[in-house]
Amino acid sequence: MAIVNVTDQNFNQETSEGLVLTDFWAPWCGPCKMIAPVLEEINSEMGDKVKIAKLNVDENPETAQKFGVMSIPTLLLFKDGEVVDQVIGFQPKEALVQLINNHA
Repeated sequence: MAIVNVTDQNFNQETSEGLVLTDFWAPWCGPCKMIAPVLEEINSEMGDKVKIAKLNVDENPETAQKFGVMSIPTLLLFKDGEVVDQVIGFQPKEALVQLINNHA
């Protein structure tokens, strides 16, 4: 499954079922660019366990504000529509895999 780009409009629908790791990011953010290939790897290796979604905070401020995202990248892990975990800033792949496995 490909990484899904979510918006204020489709956010609830895309994060309502199963495990969804959502990356709140912006194009100008250095650490966001660093974490992108990590998320690609996780998606290709664990796509059957977790959906990866990306939300551009510049284009979709309502959702970022709703979840109190103050710094990016912020990654929120949703399980059936509820936030079950969160990490802020660049994370190594192993840390994100562990985060997902804790809730899978």
